[in-house]
Amino acid sequence: MPFVFDPPAPATLPVEGGTDLYPVRRIFCVGRNYAAHAAEMGQEVDRSAPFYFTKSPAALAPSGATLPYAPGTADWHHEMEFVAALGAPAFRTAPDRALATVWGYGAGLDMTRRDLQAAAKAKGRPWSLAKDHENSAVLGALRPAAEWTPGAQRIRLDVNGETRQDATLDTMVWSLAELIADLSHYYHLGAGDVIMTGTPAGVGPVRPGDRLEGHIDGLPPVAMQVGAPL
Repeated sequence: MPFVFDPPAPATLPVEGGTDLYPVRRIFCVGRNYAAHAAEMGQEVDRSAPFYFTKSPAALAPSGATLPYAPGTADWHHEMEFVAALGAPAFRTAPDRALATVWGYGAGLDMTRRDLQAAAKAKGRPWSLAKDHENSAVLGALRPAAEWTPGAQRIRLDVNGETRQDATLDTMVWSLAELIADLSHYYHLGAGDVIMTGTPAGVGPVRPGDRLEGHIDGLPPVAMQVGAPL
């Protein structure tokens, strides 16, 4: 049967060193996964279980682009993150088998309307307006999992050449394997599912004209230029 309008192009991520594309099905995000970041936000880490929220694939933006300052906010913040892209099913998966479901790894920016997040928190409401908006998931190219293994690699973000966020992946409260295992008790995870694993301390506002460059040792970088608001 014909569609009533042309369906949108699928959301995809580039693969390092080639022309292949990784199709994105869902984006899971992890909150408060670095203790120092939780502290700077005035929160404590709940070590009994990870905390999640989601972004739609429509939130994806390509690395290296100039992206307009987000509408509806006066406090748009950067959050640098380690990203995993799954390539195999995971349901009720044990942590020691979880990494076998990963297709590739990358770097990403969780761009956040912090003022809207604060307002939602104050009223006990969801964070959707703060977290899931156009250009709020800026993701770099993926490196195949066979070529890289997560450990204690450095993760950092520079804004206009100044380092704002700087940590190592082994300081995450919940490891990637633990996150996949936990999520797999609530979802039938599979190929196309992306997990943004949380941000270290040092988050802060951006302004039009700012240049953001994020790096994780051994992975393709992620970058964006903040443009004028539309």
